[in-house]
Amino acid sequence: MSKLMLACCKVYISESRNKVALESIERAAKLFPEAPIVNKFEDLTYNRVGYTLVSSLAQKSSLDSCALKGAVLSIVKAALETIDFGSHCGSHPRLGVVDHICFHPLAHSSLDQAAGIAKSLAVDVGSSLQVPTFLYGAANVEGRTLDSIRRELGYFKPNSGNHWAGGPKSESLPLKPDEGPAQVNQANGVLVIGATRWVDNYNVPVFSTDIAAVRRITKRVSGRGGGLPSVQAMALAHGDDVIEVACNLVEPSNVGGEMVQQEVERLAKDEELLSPKCSDIETMKPESLNNYLIF
Repeated sequence: MSKLMLACCKVYISESRNKVALESIERAAKLFPEAPIVNKFEDLTYNRVGYTLVSSLAQKSSLDSCALKGAVLSIVKAALETIDFGSHCGSHPRLGVVDHICFHPLAHSSLDQAAGIAKSLAVDVGSSLQVPTFLYGAANVEGRTLDSIRRELGYFKPNSGNHWAGGPKSESLPLKPDEGPAQVNQANGVLVIGATRWVDNYNVPVFSTDIAAVRRITKRVSGRGGGLPSVQAMALAHGDDVIEVACNLVEPSNVGGEMVQQEVERLAKDEELLSPKCSDIETMKPESLNNYLIF
């Protein structure tokens, strides 16, 4: 009996308010019924939507016939046709119309298989759609991380108060893309594609308007700031009186959402801020495919 092989892809698009565009994107995905959208998460404040697709993988097949790759490429095309990055504004950082795509192996599939799909997709996006595309994780020959690419591209620096508005200021890129042109189209932006083991996303709302204090909490909770190992975090305004500590949990089996929640609560008390509470959205687990928070 052959072993079940599955792969998951999360696609993050810089739009959640344009319903016509989202309907077009979802119609494009339905052209590949073997790779259905199993979850959709919209955030109007962030002006961002995340789709999760899952598909089985054949033991031996061409990447050109991979349903998961086909569905994601179809989504990317529809998004680029219906969304103008130059007119986008939201309180979540982004680099392009389709900001981030990540592939994860599930069941008995391998990380190499997920990386193969990511690299093949990047070639098509770069050459056919002419979007500068950067690879990370197992899809990158040097194993570059998502956050390192984002940092070099200025992803974490808002350009309109606590918001990100409009397209890139320059057509020139500070980093050479792995695929596609070296110049960026203002209407499309750039795209980052990767392959990694499973990553959980977990956001904790802090009821405060003191962005500096929440940024201190964010730094102290992150592994980069000497906090919880394998946690990447940033502070994002989410409405008039809420700032979210938005986290990527790179090794969720070791450091999960509950640990992050407890640490943010502890640090919020140190800052004399109102203790946060869990969002009413569950983190997504590969075995259950429940809801997940956008990042």
